[in-house]
Amino acid sequence: MTRPIRVEIDLSAIRHNYLHSRQHAQSKQVIAVLKANAYGHGVLDTAKALADCADGFALLNIEDAVLLRDAGLKQPITLLEGPFDQAEATAMAEYQLAGAVHSPQQIAWLAKGSGAKIPEAWLKVNSGMNRLGFQPQEVEEALSALRALPAVRLTTIMTHFSSADDDYGVTEQWRRFAPLAAASGLKISAANSAALFRHPHTHGDIARPGIVLYGSSPFDGSTGADLGLKPAMTLSADIIAVQDIPAGEAVGYGRRFISDKPMRIGIVACGYADGYPRVAANGTPVAVDGQKSGTVGRVSMDMLAVDLSHLPQSGVGSRVELWGPQVPIEQVAASAGTLGYELMCAVAVRVPRVKRD
Repeated sequence: MTRPIRVEIDLSAIRHNYLHSRQHAQSKQVIAVLKANAYGHGVLDTAKALADCADGFALLNIEDAVLLRDAGLKQPITLLEGPFDQAEATAMAEYQLAGAVHSPQQIAWLAKGSGAKIPEAWLKVNSGMNRLGFQPQEVEEALSALRALPAVRLTTIMTHFSSADDDYGVTEQWRRFAPLAAASGLKISAANSAALFRHPHTHGDIARPGIVLYGSSPFDGSTGADLGLKPAMTLSADIIAVQDIPAGEAVGYGRRFISDKPMRIGIVACGYADGYPRVAANGTPVAVDGQKSGTVGRVSMDMLAVDLSHLPQSGVGSRVELWGPQVPIEQVAASAGTLGYELMCAVAVRVPRVKRD
């Protein structure tokens, strides 16, 4: 018998979230970010769900780009970190891909192209993230080098905000980037999810929403629902056992929780090996048969415990939503000291997946 746990992916919600995000965009194009297997939602399924409305896709691995091309998807595809070696620079041309160019080494790889098929280059500027990109004082030389390559089509200048939910972070990085972008004469791409919803002056020509496509908020203290988004992922599992314990009993490893009264505890078929955060605090919200409750004790590898003391009708076989429409993933993430992004990406391969169109 299959272990009673599953993750449901609502593809119609992803489509809704893309179209809703697009309503906020002042840019000409909105490309859907599908990196990390579409934030755990399935890169090919997500791309197909957006095939008739998305202006393009952005992702990390060239293997995913090839997967989309082989599936017949014709939209523009951008590699957010560009090619990782000479072979990938060549494949960019073969599969008609765009790619971020953030280093002299990538320019050298692209320079070896034959010109039979020409890839598209997006020059990346390090405006303050200090991760990838040319420093502002290096941009002019990098632009000249790319423009001198007959086998490359330079179309776009891009940057990435380190804290787009913070006004100062956007202001400072935009101050460095905007003059360079304007002087380049290229299309501008800077706005991520947070900037798309709060900083319209950064939208430029191409916006790149990611987390909001999957129904989660990029802002502390808010949920996707606050932004008009629908959750696209639901993680749920059944209760497989019930324990009635007196006051003074511990639950789970490490005696992290000790009951102060008699309690009824449900054991749920989900643990950190499934992707639920081990460090989630006592009382992390769940929904049992649609009713609010919370976790009890430390999360185990394959199980966790929830409080059933106020839910006498619930027991073995009851469905527990761990995040989804009833339990915002942002609240679970906050309880674990992390972000919804990480939880989405961390759901284990062993968890059965169910798609809803």
